[in-house]
Amino acid sequence: MNTEKKELSINYPVKKRGFWQQVKENLSAYTFLTPMTLAWVAFGLYPMIASYWIVLYEWSGIGEPTRYVGLANFARVISDPFFWKAFRNSFIYAGFQVPIQLFLALVLAMTLNLKWLKGKAVFRTIFFLPSLMSRAIIGLVLGLMLSPFNGVINEWLIHLHIIKQGIDWLGDPRTAFPTIIAVGIWQTLGINMIYFSAGLQAIPNELYEVAALDGSNALQRLFHITLPLIRPVFLIILILALIGSLNVFELVLVLTYGGPYYATEVVQTYIYKFAFAGTEISGGRTEVGFASAAALLMGIMVLALTGLQVLIVTRLRRKRAEYFEM
Repeated sequence: MNTEKKELSINYPVKKRGFWQQVKENLSAYTFLTPMTLAWVAFGLYPMIASYWIVLYEWSGIGEPTRYVGLANFARVISDPFFWKAFRNSFIYAGFQVPIQLFLALVLAMTLNLKWLKGKAVFRTIFFLPSLMSRAIIGLVLGLMLSPFNGVINEWLIHLHIIKQGIDWLGDPRTAFPTIIAVGIWQTLGINMIYFSAGLQAIPNELYEVAALDGSNALQRLFHITLPLIRPVFLIILILALIGSLNVFELVLVLTYGGPYYATEVVQTYIYKFAFAGTEISGGRTEVGFASAAALLMGIMVLALTGLQVLIVTRLRRKRAEYFEM
């Protein structure tokens, strides 16, 4: 006689942990996060919230704002052609810097991920070092190196017979913006290389071994294993890189100050000049309310763009999960 053994499964109710219990269990993590959180609240969140009511006033930044102008600051920003030129330059910078940088970072990460390559740590350190340096310091040093008068870069190019005379890289409207884009790519290339390296190292080597046994070549393994599996990491890196590129400020401020002839003016330098330095347009006086309105408009646009990217990433992840469940 055949007897069937039935396994009895008992589902015990799982007690949900309360909020304070979770905080207690992760107290060490919250302790390390507290200083950075307090600094962000003091120097990031509070100024951002405080600027919301300033946009309604015409204020020089001295004393209390008293002259209420309503939405006039927003109307001025929207009708100012210099703002839209700076806005366009910001997106031109991001449009060139992000794809070129991510492509180079991915190529570098894949190259440094090769098993037979020696000295990987040295190369990673060399490419990563510019990301640790202050952009203001980089701007000062490169400003001297790019000088048309005895600048090191011009001297090298003349010595190699590539050019006959020195080029004013930062003083010529035709070369100033491409130069800043090139410097931005070089300065932030290392951090994205590290992100890609982490994503590549998370791919199991067994997949490549099985694919090689099946007769696939390196190009097929790249398009059918590496790129599909690194896609989630790539999307996150893309969001971070785009937000970072739209916040370019120090390089432009130190290298060109938005010149020549507003050729390299971006929204951040536009806001800075009106809020702290004064401009020719404002007659040399500071206009904090107007600058706050410009900053708020730019923030809304960047937030909308980031939200769109998050929605796209979420949708792609959902489709990917549905594909693997089939």
